[in-house]
Amino acid sequence: MTVEELSDAWLAAWSDPVEDAFAPLCAPTVHYQDPQTQAPLRGAVALGDHAALLRSGLPDVRLEAAGARPCVERFLAVPWRLRGTHTQFLAELPPSGRSIALHGLFYCELDGPGAGAAGNRMLRVRAFFDLYDAGVQLGLLPRRGTLSERALLVLRGFGVGRLRAR
Repeated sequence: MTVEELSDAWLAAWSDPVEDAFAPLCAPTVHYQDPQTQAPLRGAVALGDHAALLRSGLPDVRLEAAGARPCVERFLAVPWRLRGTHTQFLAELPPSGRSIALHGLFYCELDGPGAGAAGNRMLRVRAFFDLYDAGVQLGLLPRRGTLSERALLVLRGFGVGRLRAR
């Protein structure tokens, strides 16, 4: 499949309840990492389980392309936007009923020939997004620049003196 088809299918797989939605898109040794994974995930099954956890808390989640998807040799960048509503438990986090709109980027290494060619699958993928912003949107963390954020920073040990310099 071409990189355009691959990236479209990759984004759709995050919302797809089919258990093995990632299998045809990934090399057998796919390596995936994002700000929520404590260690890299290996294999399409582990990646599918990770996506299922996201769908369990945000049943209406959808990822859509958010710009051009440049590919140079075997490296592909896929900017995306996630939208969904937190209506169910997300891991141990009770539902907030809040909507979330989050931007991010998948930086991918392909196992095939790359740009414009068929036969590409994901070999290594790293997702980048603002986890703090996600926490703010879900009501877990204070908005940036507020008194609540300053109090949180003091509790975390950053001290009052450093806050005045802001």
